[in-house]
Amino acid sequence: MIAVLLVCAAPVLLSYFTYYVIRPEGRRNYGELVDPQRPLPDIATLSLSGQPGELKALKGQWLLISVAGAACDKSCEQRLYFQRQLREALGKEKDRLDWVWLVNDTQAVDNRLLPALGSSTVLRVPAPALAQWLAPAPGQLLEDHIYLVDPLGNWMMRFPANMDAEGAAKAKRDLDRLMRASASWDKEGR
Repeated sequence: MIAVLLVCAAPVLLSYFTYYVIRPEGRRNYGELVDPQRPLPDIATLSLSGQPGELKALKGQWLLISVAGAACDKSCEQRLYFQRQLREALGKEKDRLDWVWLVNDTQAVDNRLLPALGSSTVLRVPAPALAQWLAPAPGQLLEDHIYLVDPLGNWMMRFPANMDAEGAAKAKRDLDRLMRASASWDKEGR
């Protein structure tokens, strides 16, 4: 009788031992969580057409943000491509996420990029103000990452620098989990 009791209680005792004594520290997310979160700052923006605005106006949606100059080299094009693909891969949840390119200089955006940017938000933002809000990982540039901002307007995650296709698949899993977890309180649109 005691042996049967021990066999039945062993999984429960083992789980308590593992949780309270061993404390597994594994993580499931690919992106690095930002602690403490940083709220959207009061930064003036300009659209590509010259319309003034505020960065805080983006609040109310999940935002997938990249930063680069208007010249947009190959790595910038790759990040913009991954942003668009990550949004589209969300399927019916894609309307809850906007992809944003923050242009940190005053040069003209290459015309060959404009057709691909149709569903994105492209805003010109002063580089010094942007550097006070977003921060790259040590040893990286601000332009090397894709950043995630929650609907409350808090920068909360930074994806690893120079993401490749395998990294994009892992980032998609993070976004899927976030969309599923926030489904009860986050709605489409601003």
